[in-house]
Amino acid sequence: MKSKKFKVAAAQTAPVFLNIKETVEKACELISEAAKNGAKLIVFPEVFISGYPDWVWLVPNSKGAILNELYVKLVENSISVPDEHTKKLCDTAKKSKINVVIGMHERNTEASDSSIYNSLLFINDKGEILGTHRKLIPTGGERLIWAQGDGSTFNVFDTSAGKLGGLICWENFMPLARQAMYNMGTQILASPTWDKSDNWLLSLRHIAREGGVFVIGCCQALRMDDIPDSFEFKKLYPEGREWINTGNSCIINPKGEFIAGPVEAKEEIIYADIDLSEITAAKRMFDAAGHYNRPDVFKFEVVR
Repeated sequence: MKSKKFKVAAAQTAPVFLNIKETVEKACELISEAAKNGAKLIVFPEVFISGYPDWVWLVPNSKGAILNELYVKLVENSISVPDEHTKKLCDTAKKSKINVVIGMHERNTEASDSSIYNSLLFINDKGEILGTHRKLIPTGGERLIWAQGDGSTFNVFDTSAGKLGGLICWENFMPLARQAMYNMGTQILASPTWDKSDNWLLSLRHIAREGGVFVIGCCQALRMDDIPDSFEFKKLYPEGREWINTGNSCIINPKGEFIAGPVEAKEEIIYADIDLSEITAAKRMFDAAGHYNRPDVFKFEVVR
């Protein structure tokens, strides 16, 4: 029988920017550390492998030569599922007996191998790849980088840490995407992001209450010094800036209460002890996929 009480973790950390080998090595170290501290699940930030392309908010699309160079570098440091990098992550998860959700740039190996998705990789504590989820809609300038995902990767996975689902950054604002997660029985929702705002934290608290789920919000804590000076776009940031993203990672219970974090302006693994029975208790009064659902009034379908 699966335990309903266990520890979960969120890794608020920075990648080794656009260096897939060293970023995966860092991820494996953090996976091992979280497991040694008793966690049954660790969640990493959005596109942790191998860094958020923040230049989309800085470099105009007319600067084709700069953008081409950055895109080539980004694709070269993206994941192909499976590859040597996913094998290393899987081997570490198996050895450490921990479930892993990690954000990545994923190459479209099924076709041209030259487009990329903003994806989540799900690995269980046996070291098996459960699946990936590709972000449905890149936001704003991100559309110049990532292709759109589709319903074929929209899944919830049964793990030793409960039923695990994931929505990436502002996908969490999509009411129907959330409803799909609830309908599939999600107990823990991984919500990796680049958004560090107070409004984002308010939304995560609402989602936890709405869905009666535990929510793990995880963001990169990225300093200016984490981006090598060789990248020209770095000069476009305001002079004297220290942090590009301060994080604000957190873990929230089904009542909408913070049980870990938010943690700001430092790299840290945050932990929380959770009890899945709290989900059932939370749904006594409101169950968005149960007694508070009206399938006789509203028709809902996920197109695979």
